[in-house]
Amino acid sequence: MDPLDARAALREATAPLHAEVDTGLPLARPSPTLADYRAHLQLLSDWTARLRSLPVDARRLDTQAAALAVDLAECDRLLGTPPERASTATHVDIAAQTPADAEAFGWGIAYVIEGSQLGGQVLYRRLAESLAPHPLAYLRGTGRDTGAHWKGFLAELQRQLATPARIRAACDGAVHAFGLLLACHRASELRA
Repeated sequence: MDPLDARAALREATAPLHAEVDTGLPLARPSPTLADYRAHLQLLSDWTARLRSLPVDARRLDTQAAALAVDLAECDRLLGTPPERASTATHVDIAAQTPADAEAFGWGIAYVIEGSQLGGQVLYRRLAESLAPHPLAYLRGTGRDTGAHWKGFLAELQRQLATPARIRAACDGAVHAFGLLLACHRASELRA
């Protein structure tokens, strides 16, 4: 592996956690329901809220939170969930050491967030018919533009992570982001 290939390093650092996420979250069930989709959205909403304490671009989190809120509201409408029961915040503490390179650490977190958008496209194609009439707007993301957005993100990521030290810091951020997502999931499972 090229020591300056940020994407390859991030992929390698997060592979076991990514596999755990792919097989363990609510939409990994063989035939997920709308309630599973709602649980998935709530988990991502809780995770996004926890990411706000870390060095990641707030605009990226704002965009994610807004898209999640729209789909959560549609799930609640379709499921008949009363508004007072709609929020199920989880308390999760996963301490992150203050990174020496907070900006690169944040790029690692952004890698996980942006990658989840690409993964959402796969889930959208798999679930759009079975979960209709819900539009699954969060999973659809930017539709056909998602791939181009991902390529642009990866190009900027590579420019920003041009040294082995910055790549290591980004890998730490990505691992932390995945770990936080899994911790939020475990906490939600205990609540259920």
